[in-house]
Amino acid sequence: MKNIILIGFMGVGKGSVAREVIKNSNYMAIDTDDLIESMENKRVKKIFEDDGEAYFRKIEKDISLWLEKSVQNTLISTGGGFYKVKNLKKIGIVVLLDSPFDAIIKRIKSHPNAARKLKKRPLLSDLKKAKELYNVRRPEYLALADIVIDVTDKSAQMCSKELLKKVKKYA
Repeated sequence: MKNIILIGFMGVGKGSVAREVIKNSNYMAIDTDDLIESMENKRVKKIFEDDGEAYFRKIEKDISLWLEKSVQNTLISTGGGFYKVKNLKKIGIVVLLDSPFDAIIKRIKSHPNAARKLKKRPLLSDLKKAKELYNVRRPEYLALADIVIDVTDKSAQMCSKELLKKVKKYA
């Protein structure tokens, strides 16, 4: 089994789909933002505030090198900008969880913990800028993806089943 790397815009459901995949497979799972928070002993939002985005991206690069050398048979859920690391394709099969911007925002706002979910994503504090960022990133995501899963109006369980079926072709 190769690593599976989940990419996609913030709030698209990478964490939810990852939890379903590990329930229904033999994969282990890690989240790059959780790794960063553990290493830095502070939340992503606080890292952005205190140290800036460039510092955060440097940590992502360091984690990507560790993942490439040290991690196998793992589902790796990534932050929205992690896809820019140079060695992404060397880490594993790249799976894009894709959805229109408005559907992502609707999904976040309909979540029981919507306020918390929005607060922990510093780049979503200005929806106009966030949509511009989405419009820049989406074609880049599509260019990198080995597999694309449209998550719009689908449960995490449905997306997990589709993902596992498509990943089998890469085994």
